[in-house]
Amino acid sequence: MNANEAKQRAGEQVEGARGRLVDLSHRIHANPELAYEERQAAGWLVAELSAAGYDVEAPVGGLETAFVASRGPGPLNVAIIAEYDALPEVGHACGHNIIAATALGAAIGLAAVADEVGLRVSVVGTPAEEGGNGKQALIDAGVFGDEHFALMVHPGPTDVLASEILAAQSLEVTYTGRPAHAGAFPERGINAADGLVIAQVAIGLLRQSLLSSDRVHGIVTVGGEAQNIIPARAEGLWMVRAQTLERMEFVRDAVRRCFEAGALASGASLSILERPAYADMRHDPDLAGFYRANAEALGRTFGGDSDFNRYSTDMGNISYVVPSIHPVIGIDAGGASNHQPEFAAATVNATADQAVVDGSLALVWTAIDAATNAEVHGRLLAR
Repeated sequence: MNANEAKQRAGEQVEGARGRLVDLSHRIHANPELAYEERQAAGWLVAELSAAGYDVEAPVGGLETAFVASRGPGPLNVAIIAEYDALPEVGHACGHNIIAATALGAAIGLAAVADEVGLRVSVVGTPAEEGGNGKQALIDAGVFGDEHFALMVHPGPTDVLASEILAAQSLEVTYTGRPAHAGAFPERGINAADGLVIAQVAIGLLRQSLLSSDRVHGIVTVGGEAQNIIPARAEGLWMVRAQTLERMEFVRDAVRRCFEAGALASGASLSILERPAYADMRHDPDLAGFYRANAEALGRTFGGDSDFNRYSTDMGNISYVVPSIHPVIGIDAGGASNHQPEFAAATVNATADQAVVDGSLALVWTAIDAATNAEVHGRLLAR
């Protein structure tokens, strides 16, 4: 079976599963679950993949809502990445319902041709992309030890082949002071909130020496208990981003010094918990080229302006381990972009449903191209 024949057969399977794929996308959208709590979404995917003939291991990597579903002889092993966690308050405003359904569609299509093209297909369910860095936890557990390349698509306002995905790290910041009556004995207190204010001023002054691609942003989560008590505790959650892990670490250290300055000036004690880092994305050029040709064959276009072209994801961590791509597949969100309520509503409209099918087909055909192109096949197999 040549590549074109394989693509036709696999495409017929995807088109035949359109109703199942759209139904899964809508079910996950209607039942948003936060990081590491995606029990329904993971369960639905496991059930669908089992019905498609996949051998499923769940849970994996010590994560309750992670799984690996495999089928096919190999020798080339492709990982299709599924995400399914939602955001607080705004639900599936990043469209992970589409990602999950697209992964299922790709699995169904590839199951029909895996034997003929020499693929082993591993659908990897990765929880907690939104802030939890579930993929790094799975990497640390050895889940990606046998894969030769990894594919996924992510919805956005337009089609983008290779977004500038930034390295990122979150910092949990806590200042501890001493409470006192703010009217009678303020001199007896140590104002923890002052430490956080000073740190924010220092970060603002730091921005003059940052690159235009650097990002520093955060929120205050605890700032005191009552207006007439000197705050004894102040907490915040900050994120640092940059174009590379090395640059991100440099900016993070500079930001840490700003928080340390707040502690020094206020007299409060400081603790900083660094969450696992998200790596920048290394898009494999051959795989990206295959994806582009296949998406364009479906009527997709690239090269236009996008307001979803610089962000962070733990798919970058996978790209440091195996050759990977993370293209954006466009939906009509009426001018809204990811992480907005309007975008959440758009991830179940007609264009989103079509993106599920188009994304499935583009991933299937890209995997077939990788398996049947002698040069790329050899490079991936030898990695």
